[in-house]
Amino acid sequence: MTDPTSLPYRPCAGVMLLNAEGHVFVGRRPDRGKAASEGRGKWWQMPQGGIDKGEAPEEAARRELWEETGVRKAVFLAQTEDWLVYDLPSELVGVAWKGKYRGQRQMWFAARFEGTESDIDLKPRPDHKAEFDAWRWVPMDELPSLVVPFKQDVYAAVIDAFSHLVIK
Repeated sequence: MTDPTSLPYRPCAGVMLLNAEGHVFVGRRPDRGKAASEGRGKWWQMPQGGIDKGEAPEEAARRELWEETGVRKAVFLAQTEDWLVYDLPSELVGVAWKGKYRGQRQMWFAARFEGTESDIDLKPRPDHKAEFDAWRWVPMDELPSLVVPFKQDVYAAVIDAFSHLVIK
């Protein structure tokens, strides 16, 4: 078994995309497998992905947003003050990301969606497989209940960082 402490965190950028009503874009991962058939529906997440070598976090966030959602009409508003970190559950250490990482170190960005829903396109991009097979807008406070348990603390921290951007 791989010792998680011997592995680094994968650098990653994520985007909380907000619509005019202050709801957040979430996409459903298509690789749900057995969990979906057992009714464990925590396979929604915000757009996120790895930061390429030499790429700035915001640049990666914009690229990931486009690759995963087709969205280019977004104004970036804020970013988290610091990196947010999560560890993979023990059964995924040594398996996910070809066994190279113990979890992710993420910089999150808030962006206001300025397009129309027809601008959202989940099809695969060149050199990038489709990340989501469905999407929806959800109230910000629902986010932690939609994601896998090991990401819930990060999502709560993202909500704390960006809740001031939503008019209540």
